[in-house]
Amino acid sequence: MAQIIASPSRYIQGKGEIRNLCSFAQNYGKKLCILVSSSGKKRVEAAITEGQKDTEIEIVFEIFNGECCMTEINRIIEIVKAAGCDMIAGVGGGKIHDTAKAVGFYAGIPVVIVPTIASTDAPCSALSVIYSVDGVFEKYLFLPSSPDIVLVDTDIVSRAPARLLISGMGDALATYFEARACRQSDAVNCVGGKSTLAALALARLCYDTLMENGVSAAIAAEEKVCTKAVENVIEANTYLSGIGFESGGLAGAHAIHNGLTVIKETHGLYHGEKVAFGTLVQLVLENADMEEIEEVLEFCQAVGLPTTLEELGITEVKSEEIMEVARLAAAEGDTLCNMPFEVTPEDVYAAIMAADALGRCFTEE
Repeated sequence: MAQIIASPSRYIQGKGEIRNLCSFAQNYGKKLCILVSSSGKKRVEAAITEGQKDTEIEIVFEIFNGECCMTEINRIIEIVKAAGCDMIAGVGGGKIHDTAKAVGFYAGIPVVIVPTIASTDAPCSALSVIYSVDGVFEKYLFLPSSPDIVLVDTDIVSRAPARLLISGMGDALATYFEARACRQSDAVNCVGGKSTLAALALARLCYDTLMENGVSAAIAAEEKVCTKAVENVIEANTYLSGIGFESGGLAGAHAIHNGLTVIKETHGLYHGEKVAFGTLVQLVLENADMEEIEEVLEFCQAVGLPTTLEELGITEVKSEEIMEVARLAAAEGDTLCNMPFEVTPEDVYAAIMAADALGRCFTEE
């Protein structure tokens, strides 16, 4: 099987770049549907329409209903067709991105992704995570290509709540460990090939960037300023993690995240916050070196990522619920099968409880 690495056709990152959205999009079509939240529209509409004046692009804004589910995807497809749009842009966070990518795939039109936060690695990927209308994970929709354009305005991203950037660090934190596991097991990556040296190197660079810049970036983000550390972490969260996970592969951490979605108390947490805990669980499953586990624990606690079940909102730990998480995480078709050894639901249960205990012990110290 061939080695494959996936990447968006264009990745643009810089201050004030959202004004150039229509300039870049005009190479792909004439009428752009912009999927955005109601609050997001208030923040970006003026800058986008200002940049539109120098182009011949028409714009249709559509408000996102809040969940990346097939009901919402089908609703947007009908709107795109009725309006005669030949492109779609997802402006906002991960669920908007995944919805826009799915719509682009089913409608057969180019896709532009404009993150207003750096909370996940969804922008660059050829993947949409589909949930039920109630927010429970249903499936991965693997797409034939990454977005045509990813446009990141670092001014906008740095003004978002700091928790979102930190959540993105949690998502990016898993990238190297999952890519490493997939490399060891010779697993197929998210684009249907085998991992490359470039993918593993980008995944490692993602991890190193977080370790070097993460704490400083988290502090700057609290002040809503865009420092070099913030810019580096935005790139790590968005580009390095996006290419690293997709071309390197997913393994334990994201499967644990998917399992956690069955517990209602975790629904108030962001994707990356649950993935961070999933990373700890994967390292316990691997019986990783304690020095490596401690480095991850220290980082998570320094920037404010959860390391215990209580910090995930699970204040009353019920063994039957944790076993349900374990069964879903280890279900056929999820990414625990990419670990370099067999993993049973009982193994996952034990690893979750052990990771929680490690997190509590580390916190008490």
